[in-house]
Amino acid sequence: MPKITFIEHSGAEHVVEAEAGMTLMETAVRNMVPGIDADCGGACACATCHVYVEPGWWETVGNRNEMEEDMLDFAFDVRENSRLSCQVKITDRLDGLVVRVPEKQF
Repeated sequence: MPKITFIEHSGAEHVVEAEAGMTLMETAVRNMVPGIDADCGGACACATCHVYVEPGWWETVGNRNEMEEDMLDFAFDVRENSRLSCQVKITDRLDGLVVRVPEKQF
């Protein structure tokens, strides 16, 4: 199982095991990672699962699609490395992935 590290805005780290085929958001919710609200349940209809992908992981995680780009307009402090975690599918290639949770979600 891939291990994913979520880093809260405060710096607190949560290293969790992820199941291939799930999304990064589902993994965060299942492991009660603070700051991932996931209000829409993963339907890409809000931006409350926003994360920042750490450098070096962007190509492995993949690019945003148009719908995700549109939803990120509603997120707090969007950056070049922003993703909605509901749109990132877990694969074995993501073992070791590190993402940061923004200060707040809208």
